[in-house]
Amino acid sequence: MNNYIVFKISSKPFLPDLISGIMWEFEINGISEEENRLLVFVSEDSLVDSTLISKKMEKLKEEGIIKSYSVQVKILEDKNWNELWEQSREVLKISERVVIKPSFKEYEQGEDEIVLTIDPKMSFGTGEHQSTKIVINLMEKYLKPDMKVLDVGSGTGILSLTAVKLGALKAIAVDNDNVSYENCIENCRINNESDRIQVIEGIINDVEKIGFNLILANIQKNILIEIADEISNKIKKGGIVILSGLMIGDESDVISQYKAVGFGLVETKTMDEWIALVLKKG
Repeated sequence: MNNYIVFKISSKPFLPDLISGIMWEFEINGISEEENRLLVFVSEDSLVDSTLISKKMEKLKEEGIIKSYSVQVKILEDKNWNELWEQSREVLKISERVVIKPSFKEYEQGEDEIVLTIDPKMSFGTGEHQSTKIVINLMEKYLKPDMKVLDVGSGTGILSLTAVKLGALKAIAVDNDNVSYENCIENCRINNESDRIQVIEGIINDVEKIGFNLILANIQKNILIEIADEISNKIKKGGIVILSGLMIGDESDVISQYKAVGFGLVETKTMDEWIALVLKKG
């Protein structure tokens, strides 16, 4: 059984959106918000520790953004992770059409709504994070019927599932994390989309198909820059790429890298301090 480390972070004043954004700069597995603190989850073998987190919080204190903070550490067994999520999961309306709910919550679907059942199981992509919300909103605008979609760093599979529910012909979801891979398969099954979504454990280079109409990548800046060539090779001319997982200050570096491999900027969309870029292959 895998164990996870949970960092319990509180501050005065409590600024969950700001602190969450800072924590997602690390390679973490998930965040849960309680009444007056954030729970940040990492795998037991992660390089993220209380010293790194405290340095970020200390910087906020030095800048006068918070007056005080505390960081507590606890080992959490894998089986208890799902119990914790079940206590904190709610139904989320991500956009005008897309609603995310856990399997243990009831929800009456409205007219024209798309309701996805997502159980996270330690995978990123619950729908709560701003970067996920931005991508889904942009997908509603740019996804056309019968598109072939590639979802890089798919986590729970939330973006792939949204894509096919919005009318995509097929999607490939790829993630190099085994827990995410298995969780994505499970969520595809729950949503009756196993036939239209192929789930691959690996990196973008492990995807043999090319000629995608739409590529989604909601991951860290450094990885987005590293895989720019691979994304360019996988997408067809005139295809759309939606990149997220980016902070506002990341914009110029990422745009510059993608322009160098043949993309032009179509649109930029922000939510709080997070940003998504829409690019088109020339």
